[in-house]
Amino acid sequence: VHLVESGGGLVQSGGSLRLSCAASGRTFSRYNMAWFRQAPGKDREFVAAISWSGVRTDYAEAVKGRFTISRDNAKNTVYLQMNSLKPEDTAAYYCAASNSGDYYYGRPGSYDYWGQGTQVTVSP
Repeated sequence: VHLVESGGGLVQSGGSLRLSCAASGRTFSRYNMAWFRQAPGKDREFVAAISWSGVRTDYAEAVKGRFTISRDNAKNTVYLQMNSLKPEDTAAYYCAASNSGDYYYGRPGSYDYWGQGTQVTVSP
């Protein structure tokens, strides 16, 4: 699976962005998907995850109520709608895919494939 993120950019505090992650391959619908982010000098951290069916979603506490993850299996795409953005949301955002049997949504090691990342910068 090849993942390509898009939709990042510069936005003012309180603004919104929608990230997209386009996946190649015909088995996209079998993968649990997630977004992680990494700020300079910090570890990569979990943001949001969605199950292969789209039924289950999980979020980091820092983004609950502001971010929404969704997927369109017909378009092989997963989305991250980000509202009420804060300067502390500034980071490179990465899309990840997992079909691991030993899966935990918040653990980076559970994911088999990663995108190249898209930068999100939130100004004060």
